Amino acid sequence: MTASAPSQTTAGPEADPRARLRRSVSNTLKGSAGNLVEWYDVYVYSVFAGYFESQFFSPEDKNATLFIWAIFAMTFLMRPIGAWFFGRFADRYGRRLSLTVSVTIMAGCSFAIAITPTENSIGMAAPLILLLARLIQGFATGGEYGASATYLSEAALPGRRGFLSSFHYVTLVGGHVLAQLTLLAMLQGFDAAQISHWGWRVAFAIGGLAAIVVFWMRRTMDESLGSDSIQAARRGQARASGSLHELFVHQWRPLLLCFLITAGGTVAFYTYSVVGPKMIQSRFAGDDMMTGVVINLIALIVLMLLQPIGGWLSDLVGRKSLLVFFGVGGVLYTGFLVLALPQQSGWLPAFAMLALAFVILTGYTSINAVVKAELFPTHVRALGVGLGYALANSAFGGTAPLLYQAALRTDQVRLFAVYATAVIAVSLVVYVFFLKNRGANWLDDAAAMDRQAVR
Repeated sequence: MTASAPSQTTAGPEADPRARLRRSVSNTLKGSAGNLVEWYDVYVYSVFAGYFESQFFSPEDKNATLFIWAIFAMTFLMRPIGAWFFGRFADRYGRRLSLTVSVTIMAGCSFAIAITPTENSIGMAAPLILLLARLIQGFATGGEYGASATYLSEAALPGRRGFLSSFHYVTLVGGHVLAQLTLLAMLQGFDAAQISHWGWRVAFAIGGLAAIVVFWMRRTMDESLGSDSIQAARRGQARASGSLHELFVHQWRPLLLCFLITAGGTVAFYTYSVVGPKMIQSRFAGDDMMTGVVINLIALIVLMLLQPIGGWLSDLVGRKSLLVFFGVGGVLYTGFLVLALPQQSGWLPAFAMLALAFVILTGYTSINAVVKAELFPTHVRALGVGLGYALANSAFGGTAPLLYQAALRTDQVRLFAVYATAVIAVSLVVYVFFLKNRGANWLDDAAAMDRQAVR
């Protein structure tokens, strides 16, 4: 196994703790801004899907909704490929450059979707272009997660890693919040027909324009991968860095852990934060459409604001405690949420049910980035975090909305609830028996981990 030195920024360590904290916060904000825009580009699809569906599939097609969510699910197939490509790139040539490239790709695809002609104009070419653009975005997103989770965890100061790295999901959820805000703003001035005709194009174009700003911001943030590692890669002397052979032969245990940690978290995340809001949107359709949008928006803002609290708590009580809280809560609550939320007729019960789900979910989302980063040595960290996440995310996360839609059409929603609960239960077993609350990890004590590896 190749030993790896602890990560540091290329600017070098600061003697003044306050200066180090300022630099860490600055890098966290810059890294998070890009994450915000990339995830806006991801979620603007799910938020506006009901509006642009008729632009890509015939309104007479009874399977149009299923096709739209199938495209959403298929993009997740590209995430493992993106995780491999960008993870290898980030482990060899730096996190900053990898993140800059990924956000550029996302911007180009958002602009492409915004200008794609409708099915009435170019026939089946329209949904094919949409699918291609989303597949490429899935490729970029697969790289974004691993590199950004790694960067924010490495850039954070020891003792504050949970809190600072929690901004990874602050901005991930924030992207969803911005997409909902965009829809809410449009509903204030336009009717559903106008949004369906052209408003959704504006929403995608906004994501592309915002990415241009982020491109500049990411060029100014510090690099968290040591300069020696980057130079060694450029000289061809770092063959183990970002290597699949190194990952699968020497780091297969943390890779498997990363996959299993993610499985329950990602099925819960997409069930709670994508399927849940869609349930509310459907329940409050027609004259109550604005009510549904507002409920979802406020609930997502609550989820976003909970992330730093969860990260801060993990710095005090340990990561495992929060993951077990999520696992137990998810096993007990998921079935109830899936079956009862669509039945709510009042806004307060609907909001309360979704908000409680988000409190439970925070036990996973707020700390999952740092938990996974702590599993891997520096030279395969971005690849390991990204690939472990992407494989589980593709298998369990991106498919959740599609499986729910299929279950809804076949009157098998109860079966979907059992499935989601079972996946969370598997992850709960991993949290309880295979994780520690404290102890040496690759981020804070690489030397101790190397000694363990030798033994």
